[in-house]
Amino acid sequence: MKNTYKEKLTPPKPPIMPTEDIASSPETKPEILWYIAQNIPHLRKWIIANTSADARLLEYVSQKGGPDVKHSFNILFESYNYMHEKLQNKYTKNSQI
Repeated sequence: MKNTYKEKLTPPKPPIMPTEDIASSPETKPEILWYIAQNIPHLRKWIIANTSADARLLEYVSQKGGPDVKHSFNILFESYNYMHEKLQNKYTKNSQI
C-alpha cells in the first residue's frame, strides 16, 4: 500500500510525558506504570494511589523507595485500617439487633 502525500506529512504522536495523573490513573497500561516505577522515582508515590497497580508493582515501588513513598504507603495502610474498622463496627451493630 502506497503512502499518500498527506500521510507523509503527518507527524508522529509525541511520546507520553509521565505525570502524576498518568501514574495514578487506573486506565494507565501496566507497562507504563512499570516504566515509571523503574525510571522516575519522584512519581512512584503516585503509583501507590493507583487502584490498578498490582501487588508485584507495589512491592517493587516499596523496595526501590523514593520521595514520599513510605508516607504514601502509610496513608494507604491507614485507609485500609479505617475501612476495616468501619465495616467491623457496622457488622457488630447489625449482629446486636
